[in-house]
Amino acid sequence: MYQRQLIATLSLISFCLVLLGTGFFSLYYQYHLDELRKSVVQDVGHISKYAKSVLQNESDLTGNDFKQYLESVAMISDTTILLTSSEGVIQYAIGNDINLSLDPEKKVPTWIAKATLDKQTFTEFTTFNDLFAQSMYVTGVPIVAHQITFDDNRPIELEVPIGMLYVATDASHIKNFLQDALQLFLMTAFAVLMLSLVICAITAQYMVKPLREISDAVYRFAHGDMDTRLEEYSHRKDEVGDLTKAFNTMAESISVAELRRSEFVANVSHELKTPMTTIAGFADGMLDGTIPQTRQRESLKVISSETRRLSRLIRRMLELSRLQSQERVSAQVQFDISELLLRVLFSLESKVTEKQLEVITDLPPKGLLVWGDPDAITQVCYNLLDNAIKFSKFEGHLDLNITSKAGKAYISIQNEGEEIPKEQLPHVFDRFHKADSSRSEKEGVGLGLYIVKTILNTYKETISVTSEDGKTTFIFTMSEV
Repeated sequence: MYQRQLIATLSLISFCLVLLGTGFFSLYYQYHLDELRKSVVQDVGHISKYAKSVLQNESDLTGNDFKQYLESVAMISDTTILLTSSEGVIQYAIGNDINLSLDPEKKVPTWIAKATLDKQTFTEFTTFNDLFAQSMYVTGVPIVAHQITFDDNRPIELEVPIGMLYVATDASHIKNFLQDALQLFLMTAFAVLMLSLVICAITAQYMVKPLREISDAVYRFAHGDMDTRLEEYSHRKDEVGDLTKAFNTMAESISVAELRRSEFVANVSHELKTPMTTIAGFADGMLDGTIPQTRQRESLKVISSETRRLSRLIRRMLELSRLQSQERVSAQVQFDISELLLRVLFSLESKVTEKQLEVITDLPPKGLLVWGDPDAITQVCYNLLDNAIKFSKFEGHLDLNITSKAGKAYISIQNEGEEIPKEQLPHVFDRFHKADSSRSEKEGVGLGLYIVKTILNTYKETISVTSEDGKTTFIFTMSEV
């Protein structure tokens, strides 16, 4: 990634520099070439007009007056001027850049003469077959004279070429400037590339280094180092900072989940170990004769009780597994929460009678419709009522209350009995939690309240608990219709 970022950035900068340089030099070259062309064409135009006026006055173009005129123009415009016949024979040349001794015939190249006559103009960089010491920018035009001929005794005026005029100017200053500018451009481009290389290397390293460290941290975390955290980049206000925070949050969540898993396995092992030890102890005692036959019936009752306890534990764990799966969430329907709560209470009538509890209800007289899964809420009410009855004192009160507020139904279940210590209240809904040692003697396995909270969380409802003045109250919510 570091190399790709570096290569991509430098390639882009190089492309931009080449594009910018090409455009600049092309524009400069074309501009100065146009200016040079305009100047030469203007000189040719003036000389051509003057030549026509000389011919109209029936003077000779080889005369001293015309020659002096050409010398003046050549000196002022710093150009070289050639005057040739219509066949291309050089009649005279004015300028320092031409060497007629190189051409024994003293003629311009045939193809140039033909192009001048055919196109009525000639414009090109050329050395005139080495007549010029270097390539010159040459513009040529034919010089015409007016002649009158007769066709069926009618006079016709014709323009007949009697010669050609060429004006050449040195364009080396343009090339020299381009060479100097190119050298300066190349040095500047090299400096820009070197500076870009340094800046890009630092920037790419600033981007890639955190990703490498995050990758290493993920690798260590995946291989069991649960304490791995990234603090160095969490203060950054960019995507790397967000990624660092996300990793730390994920690591913390997985660590907590792993801790809970370990606790869960330990709790399950503990809950299974106690009844299995009891069952094995009584069974071995009956087999080896340690327990006499007179006590074997009592021992079998203990074994039967512990077996049912194991069965309840396994059933609750399977139930909890189903609750935590996505398939557990079912469609919500309308039902009367008052009727459901009373129906669950009637199913526990034998336990209420056994403890001689006084049940006090404060329910809406016309019932209260709520949204939810009746089967799931039946289990919630059953677990809460069964728990309340189990830990109520003998001949105590069991209060059931349903109120409505702001579109929510609040279902309250309260019992009289031993209070839950305040430091234990935040943990009563944890798996396998038992508020005190006395609860270990009960038939519960510590999963009932956890299942209640899991079901209510599935439907985005809440549950709370208070325990004071000898009364423990559980309150959960349901959404009204």
